[in-house]
Amino acid sequence: MAIKTQFTGDDFTALLAHYAVGAYDGAEPIEAGTIQTNYVLHTTHGKFVFRYYECRAMESVLFETDLLAYLKARRYPCPGPIQNRRGEAAGLHRGKPYVIFEFIEGRSLEHPEAHHKVQLIQKVAELQLLTGDFHSRHTPFRWNYSPDLCRTLAREEATRIGTKDARAKLAWLESELAALDLPPSLPRGVCHCDFHFSNVLFQGDTFAALLDFDDANVTYPQFDLVHLIEAWAWPHRSNHLDLATARTIVDEYARHRPLPPIERRHLYDVYKLSILFDCVWYFERGRAADFYEKRKIEALAGLGREGFLRGVLD
Repeated sequence: MAIKTQFTGDDFTALLAHYAVGAYDGAEPIEAGTIQTNYVLHTTHGKFVFRYYECRAMESVLFETDLLAYLKARRYPCPGPIQNRRGEAAGLHRGKPYVIFEFIEGRSLEHPEAHHKVQLIQKVAELQLLTGDFHSRHTPFRWNYSPDLCRTLAREEATRIGTKDARAKLAWLESELAALDLPPSLPRGVCHCDFHFSNVLFQGDTFAALLDFDDANVTYPQFDLVHLIEAWAWPHRSNHLDLATARTIVDEYARHRPLPPIERRHLYDVYKLSILFDCVWYFERGRAADFYEKRKIEALAGLGREGFLRGVLD
């Protein structure tokens, strides 16, 4: 259950007094999600989504609202934040930030078909095209995915766990990070970074919205592309990447946002970086001598940079 903080009707009545969205008329918890608390709010003006950020600083939340307002102004299909009567996109309740978002009708698909995937790939490419000029003064408050951040978070996990095995896993991860080729000239851009099926809405068979920008940050633009490859071309627990499926995903993405040569060349390294971040998120999974992310890195190393690039790009 995703509801970590309970809100009463009186709570919502008091909060909605700061907004021009009508009077409180009911609420229901949203069960999907694992980190933040979410409710569907019913008011006399319609439906909205209330998100209470259990573990985000206000500045990190404001990066998200800046980004969503920017995207809505360019007609990207995502929920826009509702400003309060003072023109603020986020408020504080009991010391934690919250945002009220537009409600978008649609349904998520646990098992999307090929034509659904094609639409999502297109919208991912469009997201990165649209945000090429996006800037927010709150960007530094996000976890902007980089080798340095990965190393820092891994060290924190190893220290927290405090075992010999955790230290061995950290040593392996740091060695893999040091071997990545990610030059300073490699472009950075906004990535969503969480394409779980519950974060994508369809109306019928038509893409309706991309939701939940809680993990969005400024990183290498290929990060979202490798997330799609990971979701559909490398089944969980499999020991190999399906190169043909990966190539289909890359080709569809490139129809809308062609990869510049430098991004093509270093797609291999960004893919490895994404796996190393997974190692951080699941640091306690498996033993240092043999665990899932290590096997995936070894599988990519077996292909080699040129073999990987031939398989997914040429």
